Amino acid sequence: MTDCVFCRIAAGEAPATKIYEDDTLCAFLDIRPIARGHTLVIPKRHATELEDLDADLGAQMFRAGHRLALAIRRSSLSADGANLVLNDGTAAFQTVPHVHLHVIPRNHGDKLRFAAGLLLRRPHEPMTTAEAIKGGIAALEAEDEGKSA
Repeated sequence: MTDCVFCRIAAGEAPATKIYEDDTLCAFLDIRPIARGHTLVIPKRHATELEDLDADLGAQMFRAGHRLALAIRRSSLSADGANLVLNDGTAAFQTVPHVHLHVIPRNHGDKLRFAAGLLLRRPHEPMTTAEAIKGGIAALEAEDEGKSA
């Protein structure tokens, strides 16, 4: 779908600060983040809403979101937790017509900042943020290797 910005990002035809990519998924920093490290996970195959999304692909998206949330905890961003949010349809405040899972880093005591972030959303050093999250992914991979040894 050429008029979909997320399809163009997945195809490498539109700019984005990518965090993770495989054959079926792409994860990149939100351009209007609620918190530093706010990442979107999308299927590369276009699906406007959950109604259009294969359930197995949805499960893959959630697994990737789960892994990214853990990576953000282990990164230099040092989040205490995360919100994993999927807005399904315009009635649920979905603003881009391509299914996407928000991975929003959270810290203890950020309730007021989080609420304000819904109104005032702007980038937080995207390159250093991306590198921090990729460092967290590397830390997770090292943990996985340690567990299997």
